[in-house]
Amino acid sequence: MYKQIAANRQKTWLLIIGFLTLIIIAGYFASVYWNNPSILILAVTVSVGMSWGSYFVGDRMILSLSGAKLVDHDADIKQRQIIHLVENLCITAGLPTPKVYLIKDIAPNAFAVGRDPKHASIALTVGLVDKLDKVELEGVIAHELAHIKNYDILLITVVITLLGVITLLADWMWRGRMFGGQNSNGKNSSNNVLLLVGLVLMILSPIFARLIYFAISRQREYLADANGVLLTRYPEGLTSALKKISDDKNQLRLANRATAGLYIVNPFRKMSGVTVELWSTHPPIQKRIVALTHMNV
Repeated sequence: MYKQIAANRQKTWLLIIGFLTLIIIAGYFASVYWNNPSILILAVTVSVGMSWGSYFVGDRMILSLSGAKLVDHDADIKQRQIIHLVENLCITAGLPTPKVYLIKDIAPNAFAVGRDPKHASIALTVGLVDKLDKVELEGVIAHELAHIKNYDILLITVVITLLGVITLLADWMWRGRMFGGQNSNGKNSSNNVLLLVGLVLMILSPIFARLIYFAISRQREYLADANGVLLTRYPEGLTSALKKISDDKNQLRLANRATAGLYIVNPFRKMSGVTVELWSTHPPIQKRIVALTHMNV
């Protein structure tokens, strides 16, 4: 467990350094090509600013966009029972109790956000609470607590933010090429090289960044499944919950492509095929269930 936490922290910093380096390189080529140093300054400033903002307020932004409402001990009996489930599992896991939120949506799903266990939140949809029994709810909550304990949420938040920065930068470079005209220095050969490098960065950077995001999302789901089951000591609870969530025909209304990887199950309607699986933020439900059935707890 401690190795996984250390590995996630290391991956977070490596991703930050790698993506910022890529942004600086792309911004440099763009600034040289259009003979405008302010492009590089703007690229670095925006990337650093968005990374800082996502670290400190990213969780609140995600919860607000999801329509999540805080649940407290003054809520009705059913909601208080959810808080008690979370508190009991946190005692077992040795974690501080995260804030609990409810999303008014009939589609069953859940996610966790926060930069560390002391600043974490769990959001459950009303559909999840209504359609799952106590054992299944414990399995889902334990899964989300595993994300918090492993610092998965910090890692995925950084990836989501930097992916957005790179995509935005690529769009800027492309628009600058389309509408900004030619470089004023008149060096056609240099211009052609810079244009080629810029085009490669514009095309490949968002693709590679998104593939990294998908790979991390899939890997962390397997780990959270396993660690969640180790917490409850009952694989059947999470297995049954995954089946119910994946079989449900309703789709989350406020989910979006950027945050899809946060949820325990992909919030968008399922499709099949090798290509779709490659671009999915989650591993196939059947593979997750098979992995859980082979666990010895």
